[in-house]
Amino acid sequence: MATQSIGIREFRDKLSTCLLQSEGPLAITRHGDTIGYYFPTKRKRTEVEKAALDTMHAQLQRQMAEAGVTEDEIIEDFKRLRREGRK
Repeated sequence: MATQSIGIREFRDKLSTCLLQSEGPLAITRHGDTIGYYFPTKRKRTEVEKAALDTMHAQLQRQMAEAGVTEDEIIEDFKRLRREGRK
């Protein structure tokens, strides 16, 4: 299943459509850079899709462990960067 890209403004403007009708993952971009992903969960996933998500989760956890960061630290960094961006 290929990931489609969508700009953050379009994603925001079409949020309900994206949330309810997306068939596959969406890469959310801002100025061409991917800033996040949306993985729809409305429909039942196949075993292959579940395995792919489990693999991605394991890779992310391994990368975080190698970098020595926790989920809480990432969240705090994100909050700090949002606060700084508003100033």
